[in-house]
Amino acid sequence: MEDLLLLVHRIPYPPNKGDKIRSYHLLKHLAKDYRVHLATFVDDPADWQHVPHVEAMCASSHFAGLNPALARVRSLGALVKGRSLSLDYYRDAALQRWVDQTVAAYGIERILVFSSAMAQYAENHPGARRVVDFCDVDSDKWRQYAEKKAWPVSWLYRHEANQLLSYERRVAREYDASLFVSAPEAELFRSLAPESIGKIGFFNNGVDTDYFSPELGHENPYQPGERAIVFTGAMDYWPNVDAVQWFASAIFPALRARHGDLRFYIVGARPTAAVQALAQHEGVTVTGTVPDVRPYIAHAKVAVAPLRVARGIQNKVLEAMAMATPVVVSPQALEGIDAVPGTELVLAEDASDFVEAVSALLCVPEHGIGKAARARVERQYSWPSNLACIGERLEC
Repeated sequence: MEDLLLLVHRIPYPPNKGDKIRSYHLLKHLAKDYRVHLATFVDDPADWQHVPHVEAMCASSHFAGLNPALARVRSLGALVKGRSLSLDYYRDAALQRWVDQTVAAYGIERILVFSSAMAQYAENHPGARRVVDFCDVDSDKWRQYAEKKAWPVSWLYRHEANQLLSYERRVAREYDASLFVSAPEAELFRSLAPESIGKIGFFNNGVDTDYFSPELGHENPYQPGERAIVFTGAMDYWPNVDAVQWFASAIFPALRARHGDLRFYIVGARPTAAVQALAQHEGVTVTGTVPDVRPYIAHAKVAVAPLRVARGIQNKVLEAMAMATPVVVSPQALEGIDAVPGTELVLAEDASDFVEAVSALLCVPEHGIGKAARARVERQYSWPSNLACIGERLEC
């Protein structure tokens, strides 16, 4: 069994948010065929308890603590030096030393990088076969953020978009393969980095359909006599915050006026002050961290994904589909997901579309969309089949 270095920007466990779901399944897949040496950061104190679980999956590992507030301040130095803030945010001399020593000690010839910011740690090893899973085009995400913010934050985000794209392009030129989370994401990067077009590919996210199953009989977490609409996700992530603020203010009041028993549940860890304030709206509940999101999805009448800024594939949509819960999505949330609007989910272009789509689903319980969505996920979004291309890229 060969040795492989895996570089991940956040500890890949527990798989409770988008990037950690992908990196966890990637680690689990690689550990079947390689002796994996993992270097990663821990940016949430609650995640230190999971270090032994991850260590047990690896031949060796290094976990670097990262304080997000301090890292944000430290990263501002990149503005003076004309660098990407993301690279300085994740810059750590001790982690670099561990990587260099591990590559030398084990003669590692294959390196897999997860997210653009971790590519800096493989730069000293051009002799290895290096593959990067960018996941999303992060630079474009910063560009979208800039369009939504006022100056001077818009200027800062635009700076990051430009500097990070320059770095992403350099990594794509120098590394052996660049992978993304979906075909549209890969196509976007091909247009931004045409010089590397032949080395750009993708593999879709998957869903654990045994875990996210409507057949498990979860206990109903909702109050008797109420019908629930649910949004799930990390609630300190700005696109999620923007989505629930928009839904709670521009969409839900009209739905509540039609359906008096309706309640909007925002389910996810670390809700910001802005998200917590939404609980003051009539009919809105903010749960914070819950032990298991599945009961909330399983017993909701409708799941919603009203994202206005998004990159890559939205796991929240795939998970709702896997649970056979009908889901209404914005165009941004649908991007990268191969599903048929009107048959396997419902597409809503604007606020009035969301009102009509959710209301229609509430009025016609036996619409069959949830069952069709579950079938789509079972056919197309299994982790083993989607991860098969990784070995090919590493071995070429």
